[in-house]
Amino acid sequence: MSVVAQLTAALGGLVDTSDAALEEARADRSGHAAVGRPLAVVHARTVEHVQATLRIATATRTPVVVRGAGTGLAGAANAGEGEIVLSTRLMDAVIEVRPDDLLAVVQPGILNADLNRALAPHGVWWAPDPASREISTVGGNIATGAGGLLCAKYGVVRDAVLGVDLVLADGRLLHLGHRSVKGVTGLDLTSLVIGSEGVLGVIVGATLKLRRLVPGSPCTVTATFPDVRSAAAASAGVTAAGVQPAIMELMDAASLAAVHALLRLPAPSAGAAQLTIQTDGPAAAVEADAIAEVLRAHGGTTAVTHDPAEGERLLAIRRSMHAAMASLGTTLIEDVSVPRSAMPAMFDEIARIEQRYGMTIPTVAHAGDGNLHPNFIFEGTETPAVVWEAADELFRAAIALGGTLTGEHGIGTLKRRWLAAEIGDDQWELQRGIARVFDPLGILNPGKVFAPDA
Repeated sequence: MSVVAQLTAALGGLVDTSDAALEEARADRSGHAAVGRPLAVVHARTVEHVQATLRIATATRTPVVVRGAGTGLAGAANAGEGEIVLSTRLMDAVIEVRPDDLLAVVQPGILNADLNRALAPHGVWWAPDPASREISTVGGNIATGAGGLLCAKYGVVRDAVLGVDLVLADGRLLHLGHRSVKGVTGLDLTSLVIGSEGVLGVIVGATLKLRRLVPGSPCTVTATFPDVRSAAAASAGVTAAGVQPAIMELMDAASLAAVHALLRLPAPSAGAAQLTIQTDGPAAAVEADAIAEVLRAHGGTTAVTHDPAEGERLLAIRRSMHAAMASLGTTLIEDVSVPRSAMPAMFDEIARIEQRYGMTIPTVAHAGDGNLHPNFIFEGTETPAVVWEAADELFRAAIALGGTLTGEHGIGTLKRRWLAAEIGDDQWELQRGIARVFDPLGILNPGKVFAPDA
């Protein structure tokens, strides 16, 4: 009996072999697509469905690619020839909310924004805030170690997960982590799973660390600068001043101009870069005024609004970045992080690379934590070799400045060739060995993260 026949016998209508489903599962939002089509997409609704799929996969030695909403940017959830796609998107329930303990238990398929809408009546929220919050799943957020606009003050996914339920390749179910604030029993396997991109197991549940809703109204500060280096230096100045904004976003001239064109706003001054900063909590107004003074001292033309609606309108400019890039052509959205004080130097490196390769690299940054998103724009569906040459220099520049290949998108398929350059050969082998302990047959997301390019 074929693998698809076995899956169908066990799971019936949950097994989808339609052309549309198989084609969709080949690609994510990175622009990269796997070679060939997968065998089938299993739309799991329960933990038992996940276990049954993995038991068949193990018995038949069939590779499995776990998939949520398919919004990733590193090619980690793309499935190709001979692979089973295991989708957890339909596992989207909020199982339990405990405001007294500041925790919630959820299934992996719930969308980030839907979760917070469900939590709001309880007076709590989950802090991770990726730009894709309306379309990305909590399970995907955990699998990629996602970040977002609020990271500077509230941390990333790793800071907001107490435990995960994980199904191993052979179908065994593990309950990792704890429900208590503290817990140091044994090795921290929960942290190991966060950001593991599907190579250790399938996340089927998560115990999340919540926060009380922030009191008061936010204040928003915008500042324009004659060039991006000045804006980056100003953002580092805010950090050095000891004021803690909730959001601090930087847009360079190319990205700012593209968004203004998309939204039909007046064109910004030539070469102008912009910082958009938001403070929250009882001290929001005082902190916003203090930040505005720092920005003015760095040469920024600065304005402060205490109107939440106006603040959201200003942040919508930043949140429109992906759509603006898509309007320019095919986009490779990259993701590097450097120490916050090194951001001006990183923008110098981007300018050098632009000049060397004769290209424009529109870049935005979560300036509060040093995470930059350079965008490479090109025509067609295949990333040109010159783009990868420029990206290679950009990645190595970030590492040389004490940074990292990825702050929140993950390694996936697109960055696997550079992983050893950052962590070294010994650690690469150690990490690959750990993955083999979880998945001895190597059937989970093969070709992702650790597979070296030819």
